[in-house]
Amino acid sequence: MSIQVTTLSNGLRVATDTMPHVETVSLGAWVAAGTRNERPEVNGVAHLLEHMVFKGTARRSAQAIAEEVEAVGGQINAYTARENTAYYCKVLKDDAPLAVDIVADILQHSKFDPDELARERTVVLQEIGQANDTPDDIVFDHFQATAFADQGVGRPVLGTAEIVGRMPREALTGYLADHYSGDRMVLAAAGNIAHERAVEMAEAAFSHLPAPKPHKLDPLRYTGGDFREDRDLDQLHLVFGFEALSYHDPDYYAMQVLSTALGGGMSSRLFQEVREKRGLVYSIYSYTSAYVDGGLFAVYAGTGPESAGELVPVVCDEVCRIAEDAGEAEVARARAQLRAGTLMSLESSMSRCENLAQHMLIFDRPVPVEEIVAKIDAVDAAAVRRAALRLRAKPPTVAALGPVEGLESYDRIAARLA
Repeated sequence: MSIQVTTLSNGLRVATDTMPHVETVSLGAWVAAGTRNERPEVNGVAHLLEHMVFKGTARRSAQAIAEEVEAVGGQINAYTARENTAYYCKVLKDDAPLAVDIVADILQHSKFDPDELARERTVVLQEIGQANDTPDDIVFDHFQATAFADQGVGRPVLGTAEIVGRMPREALTGYLADHYSGDRMVLAAAGNIAHERAVEMAEAAFSHLPAPKPHKLDPLRYTGGDFREDRDLDQLHLVFGFEALSYHDPDYYAMQVLSTALGGGMSSRLFQEVREKRGLVYSIYSYTSAYVDGGLFAVYAGTGPESAGELVPVVCDEVCRIAEDAGEAEVARARAQLRAGTLMSLESSMSRCENLAQHMLIFDRPVPVEEIVAKIDAVDAAAVRRAALRLRAKPPTVAALGPVEGLESYDRIAARLA
């Protein structure tokens, strides 16, 4: 079996997916904490922490971290999400010990130098400003905040300029101490690496993780509602959607197939009806975001102000219609897209590493690809129609940015989707 898992005495789970035919190893630490775990007054601390761990440790300067990885031709990066944070490397197989050592070093021995923190706050403020100036990016933050009002999962991953600009060092060290314990972390690796060797390296490198602390997530509360901001833009950027399903819901894969059939490719209903037949948009798609106890389903479209009046009724009609007449042929196409994407990801060590880590965080076990494919293949048209009906059980969420004057009222849109 290529996938193996060992739990260390400090709670750290070491999960490996051995690929003996490749010359590389992708590995990293995934932490079960993200924006959702932040207190309101320190929104953005998870993301700022992700930046700051690269700014120097007791043994390495920020420059040395970058130089050591790139001196062997490797890559190192990180990201913050709403329910987890990841720190990962891709290196040649002989350099896996270096990658483990660097990841362990930045997560356990970062100095959080005050001068570095002052500079990095400025860098993140630039990132926030860039996002605010990108309407087809920031509109999703508004959608998230409207769907889950006054909750961690609804707040922006980057935080706000006001909060980040005055984020104290103690907020970062406190968040790390509260959430970066071994029991909330997975060291995942995929590539040309033996499981026993990965365990040995992890035991030696991750010996200074903080002690576990009690933690509790507040349950998701979908609120829904309407957000509109009038901006002088050439396009209206519109996102609307519904409360959706968690990773653990029996209809999770039916929801994935639904999203693909509705707006997941060039053959999807939305692409064909809205773009190809009517020419109302350049970009339109649907997507799902799942969490451990809930989720969101959404449609994004960008259109000119003169087309908004026609666009919304057409999209609403397609969302409603698929619940009534989703057919076996289009569901089969959507299943094939999902199945192919799942199997193609097996060719990438980084994809396999990330999938393994996410499965461990969400399900506490590796999920065999055969199990995933079987669940995709079990979705039929009736399941897709059922999933589509489940979406409309609660009022929608609407977020719009740009020339909003021609957009229908929230009540009118909600009535179309009822």
